[in-house]
Amino acid sequence: MTASFLRTAIILGLLSAIGPFAIDMYLPALPSIGKDLGAANNIVQLSLLSFFISFALSQLVYGPLSDIWGRKAPLYLGIGLFTLASIGCAVASDIETLIAFRFLQGIGGAAGMVIPRAVVRDMHTGVQAARLMSLLMLVFSISPILAPLTGSAVIEFYGWRGVFYAVMIAAAIGLVLLSTQLKETRPKEHRSDSTIGSAIAAYRLLLGDRNFLTLTFIGGLGISSFLVYLANSPFVLIDHYGLTPTQYSFAFSINAVSFFAVSQATGWLGERFGLVRLMRMAVTMFALTMVSMFVVMSLGINQLPVMAAFLFVGYGVLGLVIPTSSVLALEDHGEIAGTASALMGTLHFVTSAVAMVITSIFFDGTALPMAAGIALCALGAFLVTQATIGRRRRVVAAE
Repeated sequence: MTASFLRTAIILGLLSAIGPFAIDMYLPALPSIGKDLGAANNIVQLSLLSFFISFALSQLVYGPLSDIWGRKAPLYLGIGLFTLASIGCAVASDIETLIAFRFLQGIGGAAGMVIPRAVVRDMHTGVQAARLMSLLMLVFSISPILAPLTGSAVIEFYGWRGVFYAVMIAAAIGLVLLSTQLKETRPKEHRSDSTIGSAIAAYRLLLGDRNFLTLTFIGGLGISSFLVYLANSPFVLIDHYGLTPTQYSFAFSINAVSFFAVSQATGWLGERFGLVRLMRMAVTMFALTMVSMFVVMSLGINQLPVMAAFLFVGYGVLGLVIPTSSVLALEDHGEIAGTASALMGTLHFVTSAVAMVITSIFFDGTALPMAAGIALCALGAFLVTQATIGRRRRVVAAE
């Protein structure tokens, strides 16, 4: 692994993590924001919802822009907007202003979610792309480990406004690294055929590409399982199992550590087994682990250590599913990698939102509905894989 390879992964990982970091650091600040701005809790939560909406939908714009303008220009635009919006959030004097700037912050942060995946596709394919994607996720996965603890510390010393100054500084560092350390990976000669019309045609092509959609939804269902845990775990672990907020932060971080640690084996395992076979094996183990967790808990074995052990193993295996499915989905779409990455990101968020809403309907304060939601996402990924990827491989083998 060369120094430039590692440096690229760190820069792309940082740019990818800026948006999620603004979510994870921000959560501990919600109560104090409501008190300071005189807003009810449900109104304060609109500032989170506005970020999610703009963050998800803006990805559809940045993808084509990165194909038309190149990768760096839209990144400058997005991260620059995120930086300015963070300042607006920090100085907001009422909740309406905060919600508006959070919306703008989401628009800016979406650039960092979409374009780094396209950069990976520009630079590499196959196992090398999987290795770079897994390294990118290593940096990206630091967010759910450090952000809650960092956010709590910042709030304690500088108040909730300090959170937005902190993410502004992170974005500014990202801009400096983007300017000085990252080369343009889509030169002008590759952009000549990229227009708004070609972007619309590209979306039409992608929506009709069964292979792309299949791999996207496999990854999306995997991500959904984690976001179901993210949305429900504070209530389950703190209210149901009685953990303190600090204990919860460590429990949450352990799963993230498992995810990014296992993901680093993607390149080696991909070379040994092939990416398609690796993904099929990983999806199978992921589904088996999470469904087994639900069955065991349904039988009354509902202790926290048991659930934690299953989650540790399951989310570790998910660290193989996400990078392989992403690389394989983009493999055949190098010329429209930005657009493909954008559609992938939006579909991931839409899938996750549906899973979170359905799980919340059945949530009763116990761990079982959360376990059921996680298991259903994992089972869905397995069924999609078997019905499409698995069947196609069997047909090829028969021929």
